[in-house]
Amino acid sequence: MRFQTLLVPAVLIRRYKRFLADARLEDGTEVTAHCANPGSMMGLADPGTRIWLEPNDDPKKKLKYGWRLVEHDTGHFTGVDTSVPNRALKSALLARAIPELAHYPLVRPEVKYGEKSRIDFLLSGDDLPDLYVEVKSVTLSRNPGLAEFPDSVTARGAKHLAELQNMVAAGHRAMMFYLVQRTDAETVTLAHDIDPTYAAAFDAARAAGIEVMAYGCTLSPDGIDIGAPLPFHR
Repeated sequence: MRFQTLLVPAVLIRRYKRFLADARLEDGTEVTAHCANPGSMMGLADPGTRIWLEPNDDPKKKLKYGWRLVEHDTGHFTGVDTSVPNRALKSALLARAIPELAHYPLVRPEVKYGEKSRIDFLLSGDDLPDLYVEVKSVTLSRNPGLAEFPDSVTARGAKHLAELQNMVAAGHRAMMFYLVQRTDAETVTLAHDIDPTYAAAFDAARAAGIEVMAYGCTLSPDGIDIGAPLPFHR
């Protein structure tokens, strides 16, 4: 999945009000960018970090830049836009590029279910149980090679786990799909110290039959694609 416009490098000045970031372009111009990430962005939002912004000329948008990537000193990248995983996974599902899910012919995004919730993807097909897939963007890494979710307390995430557990009880399949937006990740786990309530909800949901899958990404200023599966450890 390519970015809509060519990304430009910048240096982060500060992130504030969760969804705003000031940055300095290479020519010295200071701009404000939209930060599409409600999490803490632990380890990703330090002033002086090299980042990549996507310009736009959409008159409907107040901000003319969107923050898409962090470039680490190691040369690895982290994607910070939490809307990207759903779009990338949708493309992969439609292209039958996820082998474990390729036998599902029908892919429907944002389907209402449960108590005023929407599932990211509902997969279905003749003689197949419906599969409810909830996607989570993983960006936190506090130890080399280890990606963790979540990076902040997520009551919404725990609610999603309970909703999926209900789908399993009703005879459907349900899956948590953790898409790791880091090119330096080798394994995935839960940050139980950050949100023990989410970790407990995850354990209960998994014991009830919810499936878990984790995939990495290939990331660069050119775009993002689904990468290889990653081992998930609890």
